[in-house]
Amino acid sequence: MDGQAREPSVDDLMGGGDCADALHTLYHYLDGELTPDRRHAIQEHLSHCAPCLSAFDFEAELKAVVARSCRDQVPESLRQRVAESIEEASKSRRDFV
Repeated sequence: MDGQAREPSVDDLMGGGDCADALHTLYHYLDGELTPDRRHAIQEHLSHCAPCLSAFDFEAELKAVVARSCRDQVPESLRQRVAESIEEASKSRRDFV
């Protein structure tokens, strides 16, 4: 093998699978990076495994809190300067072409 950990298969998770594997895949689940089959496998595991469901709830809430908290407010003056710069660059490009 190339040194990377094997990602658990759908069969691993559907069969009750190792919780460590389920939790590893959970982050990909939360980020929407799984195929429909793998999403179903995680959902199935979570419906039968209270500790993993608890971890899922915690991670989902943490992700939501971080997303809400990390929204920087850009000053209107900066927005205006960026818009003007984009417009200038667009005009220069049209004149060049």
